[in-house]
Amino acid sequence: MTPIAPLITGFLRDYLPNQRGFSPHSCDAYAHSFKLLLAFVSTRLRVRPAQLMLEQINADMVIAFLTNIERERGNSASTRNLRLAAIKTFMRYVELKYPRALEQIAQIRAIPGKRHEQKLVQHLTLIEIRAVLDAPDLKTRAGIRDRAMLHLCFAGGLRVSELVGVRLEDVVLHPTPSVTVLGKGRRERCLPLWKDTARDIRAWLAVRGTPPTPELFTNAQGRTMTRAGFEYVLEKHAASAASQCPTLSDRVITPHLLRHSCAVTMLQATRDIRKVALWLGHADIRTTEVYLRIDPSEKLEAIEAVLPPSLRRGRFKAPDALIASLMAHRGA
Repeated sequence: MTPIAPLITGFLRDYLPNQRGFSPHSCDAYAHSFKLLLAFVSTRLRVRPAQLMLEQINADMVIAFLTNIERERGNSASTRNLRLAAIKTFMRYVELKYPRALEQIAQIRAIPGKRHEQKLVQHLTLIEIRAVLDAPDLKTRAGIRDRAMLHLCFAGGLRVSELVGVRLEDVVLHPTPSVTVLGKGRRERCLPLWKDTARDIRAWLAVRGTPPTPELFTNAQGRTMTRAGFEYVLEKHAASAASQCPTLSDRVITPHLLRHSCAVTMLQATRDIRKVALWLGHADIRTTEVYLRIDPSEKLEAIEAVLPPSLRRGRFKAPDALIASLMAHRGA
């Protein structure tokens, strides 16, 4: 029997960051997947997580775990597939260290991803965005910070990890306001800032002070703003904005929804999916094409650009037998 704890430790602390070059955020996402997996297996087998063995994580157990997170946690099929992908990556790491487990690993890697509906990406209208951005109280220090965070998140189309990771040195306000963002795959991109966004950042810098952290945004204790902290701020102001904008009621406003809203706004303004991909930091333009399905004006332009073929027109003439049967039916 092979203890699984040392394998997961080596996978998360050495293999992913050092051998594969994964970012801390990616490693955290993998760690969360295994936290859920080990908690499920531990409960099912009534064994402490630290005492679990590799042989206990077989294909049947993985399938049971995936079913559980869908039924009990309410996870979507896409989230299920992400958890499965994390497990398969771990198994590729294990097969190099324990060849005797190849059959078990092959069975797990053979588990297929689950097909799911490709729904339209949700986004906010400019009226809804304005209501959220106007929600913070600009008479308070926290309100000035919140407006700057929300505005930069939307205007830059930033992922929440990118937003809280922006450092003071990444922001340039003269002569042309811009921000440098470290995105997925450790790819940097430099984004120009709207005048209003730059104005909100200047207002925050004027009251930020000098806390001992290099990041642009800090919490009330002067420490780096966390993902959870920003999500709380957004949720609070979205609830406040709903009183002024009824269409926000009963909607779940997430940081990624602001990113989607930025993408749709840029696509409508530029009509260029490549520019949107560059702005969002997508490595593959196929990822950005999802926004083409949202904007109906893109389809209307396609229709108007095509000259429909000239078709011969005619009028349907029913055969006598059909007319007779219809007349008989009418008479009855």
